[in-house]
Amino acid sequence: MTESLWSGYQYAETTSDGWTTYWRLDPRGQDPTLTEWTGDPARPGQRLWERAATPAGVHGRWSTAATSLRLELRAARGIAKRVAPLDVLVDGSLHRRCEVAEGEQELVVSLPGAPATVEVWLPQLGRVALRGLAFDAPAEPLAVTGPRWTTYGSSITQAGGAAGPSETWPALVARHHGWHLTCLGLSGECHLDPVVARTIRATPARLISLCLGVNIYGGATYSGRTLPSQVESFVTTIRDGHPSTPIVVITPLVVPDREGERNAVGLTLDDVRDCVERGARVDPAVQVIDGRTILTSAEARELYTDGLHPGPDGYRVIANRLIPHLTLPT
Repeated sequence: MTESLWSGYQYAETTSDGWTTYWRLDPRGQDPTLTEWTGDPARPGQRLWERAATPAGVHGRWSTAATSLRLELRAARGIAKRVAPLDVLVDGSLHRRCEVAEGEQELVVSLPGAPATVEVWLPQLGRVALRGLAFDAPAEPLAVTGPRWTTYGSSITQAGGAAGPSETWPALVARHHGWHLTCLGLSGECHLDPVVARTIRATPARLISLCLGVNIYGGATYSGRTLPSQVESFVTTIRDGHPSTPIVVITPLVVPDREGERNAVGLTLDDVRDCVERGARVDPAVQVIDGRTILTSAEARELYTDGLHPGPDGYRVIANRLIPHLTLPT
């Protein structure tokens, strides 16, 4: 594999036959029956680690005048219904979007053959490992620069329905600002797990954003009694490692077909928004963004593909709406 400086992951695990998984949560010390995919989505905890093995936001950069790039990938849908594509950017613009199938495969991408910065963004959906990456000319790996930003959330943050991994809303925001992205979007698994709080606490960051509540609502994870304190505990753990880092909490975006509907513990989405805000505001330095201000109900009905998840256009709108809110202090 060509030397690379991948970013956006916590631990690179390489098997004896050379396959590397870029984990977004560190699996070391965890129950191996959870981190080794067995195809049983009902096993408690396994869904979280299947999502952690999905390289959403993970990308590498090289300076090269190569005419081609070869990648050897292994992919599995896992719990997801599909594997997302892989994006190759040249000098910051999308050059090639490569469809990724299940199983082992080789992708060959033609390049301009003139000095350029080439970026490879790994799929944001599906379980993916990489074994070969090579250019047909010398390539200098480039570190991802810019202020570090960590963002945590649900499938909306993982953005499996985006057109490609470089066009998820976190990727679009990071590319706009020139930030170093760590994306902890974990589809269906944004439940304030302590391992995530500890990971964010230990990850260098100039800005931290947390999109909280929609999975908690759907899973009835916490009640009105317990949710505020769980949010407070999660934020406090992060704050222990980031005493002066801005933290932004975003409550659930509007879900027109479910607003007013009570979940299994009797909470509406507005109840969840209120609980998340009360728990977050225990830290007076936390900024809270009401998710209902990001998209209107009419926009959500137009942009959601299934009543809950945006399509490609929706993720672009979300990015554009969040860009002015997610900024570094001057």
